Parts: sequence; structure tokens; C-alpha cells
Amino acid sequence: MKTLTVRLPEPLAAAIEAEARGRRVSKSDVVRERLARAAGAAREPSAPPYDIADLIGSVDGLPADLGMRKKRYLKATGYGRKRNR
Repeated sequence: MKTLTVRLPEPLAAAIEAEARGRRVSKSDVVRERLARAAGAAREPSAPPYDIADLIGSVDGLPADLGMRKKRYLKATGYGRKRNR
């Protein structure tokens, strides 16, 4: 394992120390975990999906709150119910 020296702002260093004390682990462990978490989050694009960015908002006549209330709108249209043949 390599050693790296980093200068941190006082509030961040204090937060790392407090977390290390509270969890009873070393400051190095806390920093390694935070860096690993940040690296994982940077690799996974969260939102919006850039492959379909040109389609977002391209359909007229949909409710403005469709993203937040999709279940309500699907239920109102009968989506998911068994059909009678």
C-alpha cells in the first residue's frame, strides 16, 4: 500500500477525526472508505441518461408531475390490470 500526504481544510480534518473516533477505526480507514465511495459514484453516471437526453421533454400533452406520480397515472389508465377476453 502506498502512502500519500494530503493537506485538508480544518473542518474536513475534524469531521474525519470525529468519524474515526466514533466508529473506532483509524483516520486512514475513514479516508480510504470515503475515497472509494467517491470513485464509485464518479464512475456511475447518475442522471440524466445522456443517451436519451434529446428525447427528454419531447412529448407534448403529458402531466408536468408524471415523473413523481407515475404510479397514480398508470393506475388511472388501467395499466397492470388483467384484461377480460
